[in-house]
Amino acid sequence: MAEDCGPRSKRFEVSGNINGMSRLTRGEPIPIVVTGDQHTFALDEEALSGILLQEHIRNKKVVIVSVAGAFRKGKSFLLDFCLRYMERKGATDWLGDENSKLDGFPWKGGSERYTTGILMWSEAFLVDTPSGEKVAVLLMDTQGAFDSQSTVKDCATVFALSTMTSSVQVFNLSQNIQEDDLQHLQLFTEYGRLALESNDSKPFQTLQFLVRDWCYPYEAGYGLEGGNKILDRRLQVSDKQHPELQQVRQHINSCFSKISCFLMPHPGLMVATNPHFDGRLSDIEHEFKEQLKVLIPLLLAPSNLVIKEINGNKVSCRDLLEYFKAYMKIYQGDELPEPKSMLQATAEANNLAAVAGSKDMYSRDMEQVCGGDKPYIEPAQLEREHERCFNEVLNLFRKTKKMGGAEFCQVYEDQLCTEVLETYENFQKHNESKNIFAAARSPAVFFAFVIILYLLSGIFAFIGLMSMANVCNLLMGISLLMLVTWTYIRYSGTHREIGQVIDSIADFIWEKAMGPIYIFVLQLSVQKAIESQTMSSTGDRKSSITSLSRPETRKLK
Repeated sequence: MAEDCGPRSKRFEVSGNINGMSRLTRGEPIPIVVTGDQHTFALDEEALSGILLQEHIRNKKVVIVSVAGAFRKGKSFLLDFCLRYMERKGATDWLGDENSKLDGFPWKGGSERYTTGILMWSEAFLVDTPSGEKVAVLLMDTQGAFDSQSTVKDCATVFALSTMTSSVQVFNLSQNIQEDDLQHLQLFTEYGRLALESNDSKPFQTLQFLVRDWCYPYEAGYGLEGGNKILDRRLQVSDKQHPELQQVRQHINSCFSKISCFLMPHPGLMVATNPHFDGRLSDIEHEFKEQLKVLIPLLLAPSNLVIKEINGNKVSCRDLLEYFKAYMKIYQGDELPEPKSMLQATAEANNLAAVAGSKDMYSRDMEQVCGGDKPYIEPAQLEREHERCFNEVLNLFRKTKKMGGAEFCQVYEDQLCTEVLETYENFQKHNESKNIFAAARSPAVFFAFVIILYLLSGIFAFIGLMSMANVCNLLMGISLLMLVTWTYIRYSGTHREIGQVIDSIADFIWEKAMGPIYIFVLQLSVQKAIESQTMSSTGDRKSSITSLSRPETRKLK
């Protein structure tokens, strides 16, 4: 794979000969979506522009055939046969010489992944359709899904992006169409549909199931007819099915304008087991080659080409570049939810259910202590009840069987603790509102403030400080107005925001002025009482001693 991702004109002028044809104008695979650190993807705009903005195709309508699916299932191998077909312009002998090596998109045998990101062939093939329109045909290869280095989000992003930008998406499967294949397809297409603007029309165009190594030709023959027979069975919706299975099939049918299936035989043991296999037709089984002659024209023959459309409008190469940019921005941002594996999603739901159940138990228990119909409870006792209920629900959460392991569950235990504390704060506020004295703090503060201001006004007037008396009268009038306003708001239930402001002012006056004075006077009174009690006790003790000492004095006399 070339390390230089940017397009260069010399890519189209490489000398040499391959498969009997000059490479003077032959292209090469260009990485247009590259993988980065931390499981991120980036669009190589320069490389993509070099392909799509070539002068002879930039304004042509575009056909994009993409192949996606699990890793190590022969996607790149298949695309190289598509290249042969396009380079030979669909000639009768387009498969070429039996001993010619197969090259183009990079591929190799083995069990480890090879293709990463998304590759596009640098050469666009101009084809005349039966309508007389000349269109540009592009081939796109994708990173295989479900390898040991890719997350579910990686797989979903690559599959969704290739489906959104292609006119024909070949879904490459092995041996059969299984239920997990349909579920993954549902997940990936939904991830793509979320990124698109809502539209009543089906968001994607053609989906071509391609079942490789089909082992049951006695049930359904190779090719399109047998494939559609199997596909009809797999996508059939019946009342006897579980609603979950029905939903998967309905979703897939709602996403694509056309869905079909093609069954391919196994290419032979030489292909599967020979580490030196290089794509020579002589090493491939005859039946496989015969079905290739049917499959590739089915995808790429001029009469079968599907022009890329978005929202019902045909897309040119220039337009496609802008769509790529827009879609990549969406997947690089935080607008879309992150797809998860089935285990992770199930474990998350399982833990969230345990959190919800434990929190409900806490709320029920606390309702019995200080609910709406319960009287005011002393704050210290309320806190003790909270601790009791909290410990009970924490034990319940820990005893509940949960998926995901201890470290995963700890996150949700922390979430439970946070939510319980928030609920406790609400119970505290609700309990405080039942305290008659707390509820009457604002009117009491303003009433006391009015009395103090009235007395100060009288004193200042008596000693001749009329300006200070007038200030006190003004503040007294404002306080009376606030007191009347607060009473009306509490009675009518309207203008609650103003009532909150008045309560805040009353709290400020209490905390900054009246409260400290009240505490000081209270402490002073307590201190005086203690001193008085101490002096009284001392006096009593002295008088007792005096009364006890007098008889002794008489005796001495």
